[in-house]
Amino acid sequence: MSAETHPQRETHSFQAEIQQLLSLVINSLYSHQEIFLRELVSNASDALDKLRFRSITEPELLKDEPALELRIVPDADKGTLTIEDTGIGMTHDELVKNLGTIAHSGSREFLQALAQKGKTDVQLIGQFGVGFYSAYLVADRVEVVSRAAGEASAWKWASEAHGTFTVEPAEKATRGTAITLHLKADQKEFLDEWKLKQLITQYSDYVGHPIKLQVTKHVGSGDTQATEQALEVVNKASALWQRAKSEITDEQYQEFYKHLTHDFDSPLAWTHFKADGTQQFTGLLFVPKHPPFDLNSQQQRGVRLFVKRVFIMDRCEDLVPQWLRFVRGVIDSDDLPLNVSREMLQDSAVVRAIRKHVVKKSLDLLEKLAKDKPDDYRTFWESFGTVVKEGLTLETEYREKLGALVRYESSREEGLTSLADYVGRMKEGQEAIYYVYGESRKAVADSPHLEALKQRGYEVLFMTDPVDEWAAQGLREFQGKPLVSALNADLKLQSTEEEKKAKEQQSEGLKGLTDKMKDVLKEDVREVRVSDRLTDSPVCLVVSEGGTPAYLERLLKERGKGMPRIKRILEVNPKHPVIEHLRGLIASNPAAPQVGEWIELLHDQALLTEGSPLSDPNRFARRMTALLTQVATGIPAAQVPPPAATATATQTQSS
Repeated sequence: MSAETHPQRETHSFQAEIQQLLSLVINSLYSHQEIFLRELVSNASDALDKLRFRSITEPELLKDEPALELRIVPDADKGTLTIEDTGIGMTHDELVKNLGTIAHSGSREFLQALAQKGKTDVQLIGQFGVGFYSAYLVADRVEVVSRAAGEASAWKWASEAHGTFTVEPAEKATRGTAITLHLKADQKEFLDEWKLKQLITQYSDYVGHPIKLQVTKHVGSGDTQATEQALEVVNKASALWQRAKSEITDEQYQEFYKHLTHDFDSPLAWTHFKADGTQQFTGLLFVPKHPPFDLNSQQQRGVRLFVKRVFIMDRCEDLVPQWLRFVRGVIDSDDLPLNVSREMLQDSAVVRAIRKHVVKKSLDLLEKLAKDKPDDYRTFWESFGTVVKEGLTLETEYREKLGALVRYESSREEGLTSLADYVGRMKEGQEAIYYVYGESRKAVADSPHLEALKQRGYEVLFMTDPVDEWAAQGLREFQGKPLVSALNADLKLQSTEEEKKAKEQQSEGLKGLTDKMKDVLKEDVREVRVSDRLTDSPVCLVVSEGGTPAYLERLLKERGKGMPRIKRILEVNPKHPVIEHLRGLIASNPAAPQVGEWIELLHDQALLTEGSPLSDPNRFARRMTALLTQVATGIPAAQVPPPAATATATQTQSS
């Protein structure tokens, strides 16, 4: 950001991201102009909250202006609307930084997300927080005069949003910030008293500081009647969460949520509660409809902490676990000291009790949403399900409650199912909840690992989130039924004594083949054994104890966290024609060169079906070519030269 300095005035260029954001706001939110007032009042309210908090330890900051309030002054003659607060104010450097750059840590990700979703995605812009720049929805010029608390000098910031802004010394009698909007010709309706009262009541009635609107009053009567300007408190100026629930409408809850989060959409659900036990605190928690664009990168939480109605800190991470980071709201404690620090919060028994209550209320809210509004819960799960499942790996205390909340696709039909519904549909004699882990439904639905399960009529859950394998290991069981991966080597399916005896005989009959396969694949597999999970496919690879599924291995490698690959177990289907033919070939001609090639080809096939990369794709292609040549020409298997020999012969003939 460049700056051109004059004796009294500095001219700065906006950061490139700010210029892009301004363009998006002005061009994308044309049908939502009125939200500018909510945004500016919200910012002013935050400035007042910050000053009230600082004044606890620095009471001298209030000496020039004891009142903490907002003032809204329309001026029809000048065509301006001024929003002024007596809050913390800004220094010269803070004006340049806060109004000329994006301090938000995710600004680059935000702009990338906009580019992907389209510049007219109002909901996404709302997630980022339009804030101060929403002023340009209704104004073609904005002036900001601010004096920081405890400072003697004031500064004026001004811009027409054409790429630059100016900063120069100004006069201001008291601390705080005054934002003056020079309204566009077609936006003069925002100078109307009735219109402003209606917007303040609709969007900002719950702001905990007085919002005073300058109104015109008639005094006297008859010939002596005159008009005068006066400031009139428009809002109730009481914290919404401190009011009785019976006094608050759904619309007021929704508008408070928008004030708190800068979200354009209403929340899916909320819970308003008061604890009067050992600790006394009030809470108001919301579940958003859509995730913020930086949900997976943000470490802080979305709950504000107040103490005795005094704002203490934004996004208090000690109140909410990481796996509930999507929850938004406020907690107001009567027991914490006003000068509480982050270090004190980490060691506070009061905070631990509040946190436990917040978790319980959040889970209860989600349970109620799932029960009463399944469509809304589906929307929630699609947005935040991955985050919720993190709790299964982190919090054993809430394992059963979280297990009741998770949803998965399954082999039964399209759509999501709960574990409770899965258990209710289990076949007689089925002892476990079966799942398969992979990249997508398409990748796992026809996996050979499911063949015997499907044959028995067992439903299989499709786990396709990167966190799912860890989540399943964290959950372990649900309603007494263990979760078992269809990819694991120790998959135990109920068998009759006759079936067990038949498998033993098959293993003995295939010993020559399995020994040969072990020898050929000794560098690649840990063991070769007869399978009871395959019905249609000739082979599959299963995960041995301590191993990780192929999809998870790939994810870890892509993120630079690769680990040594633990050898798989190769299972063979004794009834498959390919296996029977290969067994016969080994019995008649164990030294046939095709045997090793075909064993490796079967192994490559198993790698592909589990989603693993091939070590030598070109060699695999040559093997396939040789096999297709055999089919096309009808040459007996024993007479088809191995792929390497075929390639050499072809090269010789060409020469």
